Amino acid sequence: MTRSGIADILPLSPLQEGLLFHALYDDEQSPDVYAAQQILELTGELTGRVDPAAVRAAGQALLDRHPNLRACFRRRDAGQPVQIVPTDVELPWAEADLSAHGEDERDKEWERLLDEERTRRFDLAKPPLIRYLLVRWAEDRYRLVVTNHHILLDGWSKQLLVREFTALYAGEHPIALPPAPAFRDYLAWLARQDRTAAQAAWRGALDGLPEP
Repeated sequence: MTRSGIADILPLSPLQEGLLFHALYDDEQSPDVYAAQQILELTGELTGRVDPAAVRAAGQALLDRHPNLRACFRRRDAGQPVQIVPTDVELPWAEADLSAHGEDERDKEWERLLDEERTRRFDLAKPPLIRYLLVRWAEDRYRLVVTNHHILLDGWSKQLLVREFTALYAGEHPIALPPAPAFRDYLAWLARQDRTAAQAAWRGALDGLPEP
């Protein structure tokens, strides 16, 4: 990644710092417990037929629209963690066709594909930490598997992205969507919070518990 290809360099949120710590000291031979998957059922209801090219374009538009989805995570020479946001990245994309399989064989192959996607670890230093797999299930029925590292997205954020993905796939132009809030603004809000007061509040709330 060249300097000219960097759109921003940001600090990490406290949760991201914790996830990065676990990722750096994790056993790379075991599955990554912070690899998350979301499965979307796609039919021809929105556009008359499922168009894989349009599905891919909608996924790429989300990456283009939300800079923090393009982030990778590294440590400076001094040890401080940062997230680096490239100017642009290409959406990792794959397709599979299970429509010709019998039901039992299809189910087994589906589970194999899910496991393969889930166990293929992300390198947090190489963006993006999200990938798409579009699986053709029947004549006009598909399943879209979105795999990401938890350092990039939480469950609440995913629901917002699904809403935007649906609009983009249905043909809405990205500029017609409401402006995307900047992740930088959220980090600035975090920096303004009184951590000492927050720690005191949590100590009081958890006082008396026998274990961590």
